Amino acid sequence: MRVSLFFLRVQITGSANMSTKNFTFKVHATDGSARQGEITLPRGTVRTPAFMPVGTAGTVKAMYMDQVKDLGADIILGNTYHLMLRPGAERIARLGGLHEFGGWKGPILTDSGGFQVMSLSKLRKITEQGVTFRSHIDGRAYEMSPERSIEIQGLLDSDIQMQLDECVALPTSYANMEKAMELSLRWAERCKVAFGDQPGKAMFGIVQGGDNATLRERSALALKAMDLKGYSIGGLAVGEPQEVMLDMLSVVCPILPEDKPRYLMGVGTPDDILKSVGRGVDMFDCVMPTRAGRHGLAFSRFGKINIRNARHADDHRPLDPESTCPAARDYSRAYLHHLVKSGEALGAMLLTWNNLHYYQQLMQGIREAISVGKFVEFSENTSAAWAKGDVAPL
Repeated sequence: MRVSLFFLRVQITGSANMSTKNFTFKVHATDGSARQGEITLPRGTVRTPAFMPVGTAGTVKAMYMDQVKDLGADIILGNTYHLMLRPGAERIARLGGLHEFGGWKGPILTDSGGFQVMSLSKLRKITEQGVTFRSHIDGRAYEMSPERSIEIQGLLDSDIQMQLDECVALPTSYANMEKAMELSLRWAERCKVAFGDQPGKAMFGIVQGGDNATLRERSALALKAMDLKGYSIGGLAVGEPQEVMLDMLSVVCPILPEDKPRYLMGVGTPDDILKSVGRGVDMFDCVMPTRAGRHGLAFSRFGKINIRNARHADDHRPLDPESTCPAARDYSRAYLHHLVKSGEALGAMLLTWNNLHYYQQLMQGIREAISVGKFVEFSENTSAAWAKGDVAPL
């Protein structure tokens, strides 16, 4: 058995040092299918709907953790695949767990590593037992079973953990989608057993089934019967049209328990988030705001702004003079354009700061709108502003 005595000591000590709060989820308000509520964990409360900045390798790229917290993020995401490869889950455990290692004191959700295994590893083999693969870094061989995935996430000491699943790329055949969905359900059962009873923590199942409504329904019903603490919806926003994603949400969300959080994995654009909240989703994560920031793209209430565009070279305006974010308010577009075109690190930092601020402000606006029964009005007004676009100066 791979779990060390040190790991057990870390878990016991960590539990003793934290509050005795259990994992809970409460819906405080609804507006149609949209829900406003909160998840309570020993390390903090997560206001929902929530957007989780992605900290792939123990860091939200180009940001300090205190910045991420100050922007309004209640929870961040860590990546099991990347962290197990470098610096290693056992090493992180010896150093006090991911919270201590990365300097984030609030809740952390970790994915299972399954999606990265399927998408990044060129050499992999999937069996009933799990998946064997070679690292995209150095080619070293690894084995990932449902039990090992949960063990790694425990070593990281994450607060919300994901089951190991098989995520197929779309489009693919019905047979492939069904086979992966059924395997994911069997792995969910094994992950549930491996996770056991961990007060204050949660394991989420992952609904699979590709773009087929019947398979999605079967997956959701089977996971619901497992009585898990939360439910994720995976295998979407992987290249299919937005309409397909929304259709699958319309099938899945009404099946999932009303008193459990629903997490749409890897989504997405601000428009994806608005429309998915309207179908009952509570949690989101995506690399888009940070990745876009590193490549010169800013998100704003005017929509997307490509700061690389030559029209910004002489533009003295900030990204948004009404923003409360210094990155959006206090730097000219001309300066941001210069930084990005020159490859200066500060350009990526400022645009990432702006983007994460915009995403968190969007989530706050969504929560407030649901709480007063004006989500539809908020969505329409927000979408109209995006459609109007960023008007160039005269």
